Amino acid sequence: MNAEKGFTLLEIMVALAVFATLSAAVMSASSYVLGQSARVESRLFAAWLADNHLSDLQLRPQPLAEGQTVLNLTFAQRDWRVQQRLAREPGTGLWRVELEVSPAGSTQVMQSRVHWLAVHHAP
Repeated sequence: MNAEKGFTLLEIMVALAVFATLSAAVMSASSYVLGQSARVESRLFAAWLADNHLSDLQLRPQPLAEGQTVLNLTFAQRDWRVQQRLAREPGTGLWRVELEVSPAGSTQVMQSRVHWLAVHHAP
Protein backbone atom coordinates (compact mmCIF):
# COMPACT_ATOMS: atom_id res chain seq x y z
CA MET A 1 0.00 0.00 0.00
CA ASN A 2 1.08 3.47 -0.81
CA ALA A 3 0.91 5.91 2.07
CA GLU A 4 -1.05 8.88 0.83
CA LYS A 5 -0.51 12.29 2.31
CA GLY A 6 -3.45 14.39 3.49
CA PHE A 7 -6.11 14.52 6.13
CA THR A 8 -8.66 11.85 6.81
CA LEU A 9 -12.34 12.61 6.96
CA LEU A 10 -12.28 12.09 10.74
CA GLU A 11 -9.50 14.66 11.21
CA ILE A 12 -11.38 17.21 9.12
CA MET A 13 -14.58 16.61 11.12
CA VAL A 14 -12.74 17.10 14.42
CA ALA A 15 -11.14 20.32 13.13
CA LEU A 16 -14.57 21.61 12.01
CA ALA A 17 -16.08 20.78 15.41
CA VAL A 18 -13.30 22.67 17.22
CA PHE A 19 -13.70 25.64 14.86
CA ALA A 20 -17.50 25.68 15.34
CA THR A 21 -17.14 25.60 19.14
CA LEU A 22 -14.64 28.46 19.11
CA SER A 23 -16.85 30.48 16.74
CA ALA A 24 -19.86 30.05 18.99
CA ALA A 25 -17.85 31.19 22.02
CA VAL A 26 -16.55 34.27 20.17
CA MET A 27 -20.07 35.17 18.97
CA SER A 28 -21.47 34.85 22.49
CA ALA A 29 -18.72 37.02 23.96
CA SER A 30 -19.08 39.69 21.28
CA SER A 31 -22.86 39.75 21.75
CA TYR A 32 -22.38 40.29 25.49
CA VAL A 33 -19.85 43.10 24.91
CA LEU A 34 -22.17 44.86 22.45
CA GLY A 35 -25.07 44.65 24.92
CA GLN A 36 -22.94 46.07 27.73
CA SER A 37 -21.72 48.85 25.46
CA ALA A 38 -25.29 49.88 24.63
CA ARG A 39 -26.24 49.94 28.34
CA VAL A 40 -23.18 52.02 29.24
CA GLU A 41 -23.99 54.45 26.42
CA SER A 42 -27.58 54.81 27.66
CA ARG A 43 -26.42 55.47 31.23
CA LEU A 44 -23.94 58.07 29.99
CA PHE A 45 -26.62 59.89 27.97
CA ALA A 46 -28.98 59.78 30.96
CA ALA A 47 -26.28 61.31 33.18
CA TRP A 48 -25.66 64.07 30.66
CA LEU A 49 -29.38 64.76 30.40
CA ALA A 50 -29.68 64.99 34.20
CA ASP A 51 -26.71 67.38 34.38
CA ASN A 52 -28.14 69.53 31.58
CA HIS A 53 -31.53 69.66 33.26
CA LEU A 54 -29.98 70.71 36.59
CA SER A 55 -28.10 73.49 34.80
CA ASP A 56 -31.32 74.56 33.12
CA LEU A 57 -33.07 74.76 36.49
CA GLN A 58 -30.22 76.81 37.93
CA LEU A 59 -30.28 79.30 35.04
CA ARG A 60 -34.07 79.50 34.63
CA PRO A 61 -35.28 83.11 34.89
CA GLN A 62 -38.74 82.24 36.28
CA PRO A 63 -39.20 81.00 39.85
CA LEU A 64 -39.23 77.29 40.64
CA ALA A 65 -42.46 75.65 41.75
CA GLU A 66 -42.59 72.95 44.38
CA GLY A 67 -44.00 69.58 43.43
CA GLN A 68 -43.50 66.69 41.09
CA THR A 69 -43.30 67.00 37.31
CA VAL A 70 -42.83 64.44 34.56
CA LEU A 71 -41.05 65.73 31.46
CA ASN A 72 -40.75 63.99 28.10
CA LEU A 73 -37.52 65.14 26.48
CA THR A 74 -35.47 64.26 23.42
CA PHE A 75 -31.72 64.05 23.88
CA ALA A 76 -29.07 62.38 21.70
CA GLN A 77 -31.76 61.36 19.20
CA ARG A 78 -33.56 59.37 21.91
CA ASP A 79 -36.74 59.99 23.85
CA TRP A 80 -36.42 60.21 27.63
CA ARG A 81 -38.74 60.54 30.61
CA VAL A 82 -37.48 62.81 33.41
CA GLN A 83 -39.31 62.73 36.70
CA GLN A 84 -38.48 65.78 38.79
CA ARG A 85 -39.38 66.59 42.40
CA LEU A 86 -38.69 70.08 43.74
CA ALA A 87 -38.94 71.08 47.39
CA ARG A 88 -37.67 74.00 49.43
CA GLU A 89 -35.26 73.12 52.21
CA PRO A 90 -36.53 75.05 55.26
CA GLY A 91 -34.19 77.61 56.72
CA THR A 92 -31.48 77.19 54.09
CA GLY A 93 -32.71 79.04 51.02
CA LEU A 94 -31.90 75.94 48.98
CA TRP A 95 -34.09 73.83 46.73
CA ARG A 96 -33.87 70.05 46.86
CA VAL A 97 -34.07 68.61 43.35
CA GLU A 98 -34.59 64.88 42.78
CA LEU A 99 -34.32 63.62 39.21
CA GLU A 100 -34.96 60.19 37.78
CA VAL A 101 -34.12 59.69 34.10
CA SER A 102 -35.42 56.70 32.18
CA PRO A 103 -35.92 55.88 28.52
CA ALA A 104 -39.38 56.82 27.23
CA GLY A 105 -41.79 53.94 27.63
CA SER A 106 -39.64 52.20 30.24
CA THR A 107 -39.82 52.09 34.02
CA GLN A 108 -36.11 51.30 34.39
CA VAL A 109 -34.34 54.31 35.91
CA MET A 110 -31.03 54.87 34.14
CA GLN A 111 -29.90 57.82 36.28
CA SER A 112 -31.04 59.11 39.64
CA ARG A 113 -29.81 62.39 41.10
CA VAL A 114 -30.41 64.39 44.27
CA HIS A 115 -29.06 67.92 44.10
CA TRP A 116 -29.46 71.19 45.96
CA LEU A 117 -29.79 74.48 44.12
CA ALA A 118 -29.30 77.98 45.45
CA VAL A 119 -31.82 79.84 43.33
CA HIS A 120 -32.21 83.54 44.05
CA HIS A 121 -35.67 84.18 42.63
CA ALA A 122 -38.37 86.12 44.39
CA PRO A 123 -40.83 83.77 46.17
